Amino acid sequence: MKALAFVAVVAAVAVAAATAAPPPPPPPAAKVAACNTAQIGLLAPLTGAYSSVGRDQLAWATQALGAFNKANGTHYTLRRGDTRLVPKRAQSLASAFAADKSLLATIGPAGSQEVSAVGSVLTRAGLPAVLSSATSAVLSGGAYPTISRVVGSDAVQGRSDAQFMVEKLHAKKVLIVDDAEPYSELIATAASKTLTANGVQVVRRSVNQTVTDFTAIINAIPKGTSAVFLPWQVASNAELFAQQLQEQGVATKLLGSDGLDTAQFAATGAYVSSFARAVRGSRFGPTAYVAAQVIATAYKAACADGKATRAELLGSIRAVRLPQTLLGIAVTFDRYGEVPAARFYVSQIGSGGKRRLIW
Repeated sequence: MKALAFVAVVAAVAVAAATAAPPPPPPPAAKVAACNTAQIGLLAPLTGAYSSVGRDQLAWATQALGAFNKANGTHYTLRRGDTRLVPKRAQSLASAFAADKSLLATIGPAGSQEVSAVGSVLTRAGLPAVLSSATSAVLSGGAYPTISRVVGSDAVQGRSDAQFMVEKLHAKKVLIVDDAEPYSELIATAASKTLTANGVQVVRRSVNQTVTDFTAIINAIPKGTSAVFLPWQVASNAELFAQQLQEQGVATKLLGSDGLDTAQFAATGAYVSSFARAVRGSRFGPTAYVAAQVIATAYKAACADGKATRAELLGSIRAVRLPQTLLGIAVTFDRYGEVPAARFYVSQIGSGGKRRLIW
């Protein structure tokens, strides 16, 4: 009787233990499916003065994920954060993203000042971000280890614009006028180095952003100057410069940096550079599309074993290889998260301010 009782007790304990044991892990396919259903952050100015930028980024990133999901059987969606291009607001939203452990990556923010504001937040949380429009050179060189970007820096812009003047304008002498601000001075210096290395004579001038009468500078343009380069951010000033150049009868080619890539600068015949070529009339959209492609590709690779972490996703982002993209270049990353093939594009302004891509 005692033996039977003991057996009965053992059996009961075994049944209870079996009942209390955790369920077996899901099969690999189920784990991968769960990992492939995730949100990707988007920090962009969806309302406010710069909402046109954010709407473009949202629409194109959504389109990219839709195409990727259809082709790969994934279910990635966007979690929106409306920064309004305000650094403090971007920082608050980035903190919320960082606190959500289920969010493993984000696109943006859009502006360089925003990125500077959120960089330390992303770094502390180990949250990867892929930038699609912030070009400040301050963000280069691994300043924020979890940040990558699909566009070139302002230093790349200076070199790229200089190469355009060499290859397409066949410049022999160039006047560079900066506006005494860091953005402008950095681009001017980078352009000057590339031009000089290619045997082009460079003359440097500087003018404050408050100045609107450029007669003295125009009258002092050296004879034989092939082109004038304005790496400015105040488009209305550049428009005045172009008008005064014409009034003085100075026949030289005029090139502006991406800070002048707005409707306010519409000088017929002038050139303007941009971090992306326009696709269906949009510049900010295509780069957001590629940023979404990068993260989705990395997410799928990280989910191959059925799970993913922020650190794993960062590694997968840096390992992404996109041979062809809407940017017209192959997208791969160096150890700092920069795209070695990144370049700037140049359009010529026609009548009515219409732009035509020429380089």
